[in-house]
This record gives sequence, structure tokens and C-alpha cells, in this order.
Amino acid sequence: MNLAGKKFLVFGTGISGIAAAELLVRRGFPVVLYDGNEKLKEETIREKSELLDRVEIILGDLPEYILHHCDIAVLSPGVPTDLPVVEMMRSQGLEIWGEIELAFAFEQGKILAVTGTNGKTTTTSLLGAIMEHAVSKVKIVGNIGIPYTSVVTDTDSESVTVAEISSFQLETIHEFCPQISAILNITPDHLNRHHTMEIYQKMKMRIAKNQGKHQYCVLNYEDPLLRQFAGQIEAQAVFFSSQRKLDQGIYLDGEQIIWTWDGQERLVCEIKDLQLIGTHNYENVMAAAAMALLFGISLEKIQEVLVRFTAVAHRIEYVTTKRGVRFYNDSKGTNPDAAIQAVRAMKWPTLLIGGGYDKDSEYDDWINAFDGKVKKLILLGATREKIRDTAVRLGFSPEDIVLVENLQQAVELCYANAHKGDAVLLSPACASWGMFENYEQRGDLFKEMARALQE
Repeated sequence: MNLAGKKFLVFGTGISGIAAAELLVRRGFPVVLYDGNEKLKEETIREKSELLDRVEIILGDLPEYILHHCDIAVLSPGVPTDLPVVEMMRSQGLEIWGEIELAFAFEQGKILAVTGTNGKTTTTSLLGAIMEHAVSKVKIVGNIGIPYTSVVTDTDSESVTVAEISSFQLETIHEFCPQISAILNITPDHLNRHHTMEIYQKMKMRIAKNQGKHQYCVLNYEDPLLRQFAGQIEAQAVFFSSQRKLDQGIYLDGEQIIWTWDGQERLVCEIKDLQLIGTHNYENVMAAAAMALLFGISLEKIQEVLVRFTAVAHRIEYVTTKRGVRFYNDSKGTNPDAAIQAVRAMKWPTLLIGGGYDKDSEYDDWINAFDGKVKKLILLGATREKIRDTAVRLGFSPEDIVLVENLQQAVELCYANAHKGDAVLLSPACASWGMFENYEQRGDLFKEMARALQE
């Protein structure tokens, strides 16, 4: 990709935008850094990096003349691609990139990329841990919290980049091409951004759009959409399954995970030896193990990591036990399908804390998945009435639903109503926006509150 003479407009002053601007400055490209929030202070933004002294910063309305001097606009993941200002950029002939595409232009090594509605962070973290155990130079980047552009200049022909890629990031790729990709699952999410399920599905599937016949795409056999997708890509499709044996791929057989390839079967691990719980996590293990095996990592190296890997923060994370009541933090359960997996993983009568920002989700499947396990439902945030009404319509007892104003009330109410042998689960099925900065802050507060409870 020849970028000689190109001039860049970076849209967004968060962590991704700053990292993109820094990369471009280091490589000697002219950069304009733009943010539509006119309330931001230019001096505050410049304090984020000394390299921004060489960048023009524009806040609020974007003057059209700026576009005449730029060739490529690099959007941060949080910037919708259908904003009027982005449409104006297109009309002026600018190429619309994302931070992932920009980083890929400078990548020197190999890339393993993971997407899916749920399980991305766990799978990426596990795959990253396997690669770090087996390869000398590994970068773990993307939606997991580390901008790809912040580390790509450290890559070389021997390095491996493991990337978690969101649908937002896949909207703006052009040539991005991993050696091995994975789509874990596709269920409704982010419809307030993508508007239709069809568009959301197409965004997820873009991860394999540039892969060729000598590359691999790991897919969930139990997702009918992904089974169909396997026949539409040039890459070699490799399946994982939690429900049936496969002739080729990786599957869960009772209490064992089995890898079968070219007619040979090998035991990957026993479920009892894993630190992770729940079928969805066994699927994450299978996806990560398959990607590592396809890359050429020995099964022995993979097994050494699998048995010691623990849940990532905020994803069905054990917090504490107070008075015989277990507390689990699943703040990363920001959509109904993720929250379903958390409920299914609970082995105890459960008091469930849910609700938050409304992403235009429907909650019927989540409520139906309670299956008698959820004894009390505590709701907060903008969606609390919507979830309550859905639960009552589906037969959940109104007496066991409580609406609260904040997380502290929710935690205290759960503790007051829980008995020894119960579990308290924060798994909101909603985003955190509006009440918290992000799901991490929500989860951290929950953990603090749970640990502070008096026995």
C-alpha cells in the first residue's frame, strides 16, 4: 500500500484517535485531528501526547476547505460511518478508513483476528496467551483495549499480532487481511448503530473478505448463518462445535474437547481441567485452540496454557463469597445473548442485576433463558421498565422484580434477599453508557461494593 504524499484527517480524540495521530506523525505524514465535540479543550487534547504539537486540531464544525487538503479520513470506532460529516468527507473524495486499516498498512508480521457478538475478549486473551507462550514476539490489540496503531511499528517478520475486531472496526477496513480469522457467533447487537440485523451480519463477515485459499476462517458450526457463510469465502473454513462431532475441526464430546484433522483425532483437553465455566467458554477455548493449531503451535504448548487460563475481568468473573452467597461480575454482558450465557453458567439460585443503556435490543430470549434459575430480578438504567414489562409478559413473577435507582441499591438489595447457596450475578444485557463511563467502571464498582458488604 503506497501512502507516499497522502494527507490524513483523524476523526476522534479518544484513545484510538490519539494513537492513530501519533503513528502518522512518527511516520512523517501531515495530520489534522478532528472532533465534533466543541466543548473539548484543545490544550487538554494536546496534553495527551507531545507528538500532537505537530498536529492541527479542529473542534466542533469541520470547515469544508480542510477536506480539500486531505486524502484519507481515519475514523475512530465510536464514529458512525453514516454521520453527515462523514458523508461530506466521502463527497469530497476522501477514502474512509478506520484505525485497524491504518495500522494494517504498517504491519510487518502475521495477524490472527477474532470477531463475533460474544466471547471476543476471552478468545483473544486466551489466543494471545497461547501465542505468548510459544512465540517470542506477540502483540495483543484492538477492541480488547490496546489500539493497533499504538504497537504496529514494533512488528517485524517474526512477530504475531492477535487482534480483537468489533463490527464498528470492520465497517472501515479495505485491505485488512489476517492469516487466520474467527467469527465466534452472530446474534443481535448494536442495532442502534447498524440499524438492521442484515447490515450487522455483513459487518462481522467482512473479517474474511480479503482472505485467500491458503488462509483459514474458524467458524461456529452451531450458527446456521456461519455454516452458510463458509461456502461464500475463499479462505478454508474450519468449524468448532459444542453440540456434535465433526469430521474435520474441533468439537466438544461429553467432557472432552477433540481436534480432528486429516483423519487423525487428538485430545485437546478435559473440561474438568479448565478454569473457565460454561458451554460458551468451551466454544471460546475451541476457537482459540483451533486458531493456534492452524498457525502451527504444538498441542502441548496449547494445553499448558488452557489449564491455567482464568476468566477475563468482567466476564463471569468470580468476585467474592459473603455469608455463603457467591458474587459474579459479568459487566461485559452488554447484550442479551451474552447475558444468556452468564445465566446458563450459574449453578446456583441466582439474584440477577440487569438493565442499562438501550441499544434497541429485545429481551425475550434472555428472560426465557432464566428457566427457573433466576429467583429475583433487580433492574436499573434506561431499560429497566422495558425489561420488567417483557419479564412480566413472559410469566416472571412481578413480586420478584425490583426497580432501583443505582448499582449500590441493587447490590444491597440482592444481599438482603440472598440465602446461603445463592449467587448474585451482575449481567446487565445492556451497555453501560448513561450511568457509567464504560462496562469496566460498572464492573469495578460492583466488585468494590460486593467486597465491602459486611458478613
